[in-house]
Amino acid sequence: MYKRQVVKNLKEFDIKDLQKPTLKDMGAIIKIIGCGLCGSDIVKLLHGSHINKVLGHEVLGTIEEINSTTSFKKGDKVVLAHHIPCFNCDYCRKHNYSMCEKFKKTNITPGGFAEYIYITEDHLKNTVFHAPQNLNDSTSVFMEPLACCLRAIKRANTEKNDNVMVIGLGSIGLLMGQAAKCYGAKVSGCDILDERIALAQKVGFDNVFKSDSDEKTSSEFKSKTKKTGADIVFLTSGSKSSLSLALKCVRNGGVILVFASISDDNLGFANNQIYYRELTVLGSYSPACSDLEEALTLLKDGKINVNGFTKEYSLDNINNAISDTLNKKILKAYIKI
Repeated sequence: MYKRQVVKNLKEFDIKDLQKPTLKDMGAIIKIIGCGLCGSDIVKLLHGSHINKVLGHEVLGTIEEINSTTSFKKGDKVVLAHHIPCFNCDYCRKHNYSMCEKFKKTNITPGGFAEYIYITEDHLKNTVFHAPQNLNDSTSVFMEPLACCLRAIKRANTEKNDNVMVIGLGSIGLLMGQAAKCYGAKVSGCDILDERIALAQKVGFDNVFKSDSDEKTSSEFKSKTKKTGADIVFLTSGSKSSLSLALKCVRNGGVILVFASISDDNLGFANNQIYYRELTVLGSYSPACSDLEEALTLLKDGKINVNGFTKEYSLDNINNAISDTLNKKILKAYIKI
């Protein structure tokens, strides 16, 4: 028996003791060291869409058992992600990997908020990497969320000297801004919280603004950058008000990249704004496998700074981590297993 986390109801996780997964086929059993708490885990919890399922996918662990044609071996410390595309379907051929049916169906078993998981041979070949020795544990698990950001940067065709605005400076917004700078963009950001504004300044944003009002924020942004507005707006806030702010900040002919869900599914961008201003509005969801490797390299090389982003919680205190995240007491939780 081993201890794991499952969704109990719409408010919290419940700890249950269940059987350790077994290695019945090719793949590996991973003993979890820690797992990052993603915003999507909290969304799934609150929406009740994964009752009695183990969540968590930003995983760091050591290989305890393995049967594989890869070079991985027992005792290796690895960082990994959870979904694998088929690479052959129409979605994959068009580089829409996260829309692939195999991508949607594949996952780690049972989930990262557990003491042990089983991963397949496909995982070992595509989404598992040796944890860099120069990274601490809570930094290594940023591979997957940073890879998501890199995917968004590429989908928005971010180029050198592009004028970028990041709306919402949670952990994803701070990663997104730094990733855009790695691609040569001039990056601004905005948030309502002073401590997040301070973090954005610390990690190298070119300009950071307090989101007092849409008019004030967009005016200040344009006064310090191109008067016409942002070439690309990365929407990393789930706030309803962020929609109107994005429209005020983006230049005519610009791009709005949506990387956040909003509670009211009826809300969206005004059709006439998109039409008359020739705006491009697109979404980005999950990374390609190649984005994972690039993200880990950026972290290893020190080009992405996540110092001060996380607070560590034990597995038994995961509900406190969720509460602190929702109440904006912390930026991101790292669950030590």
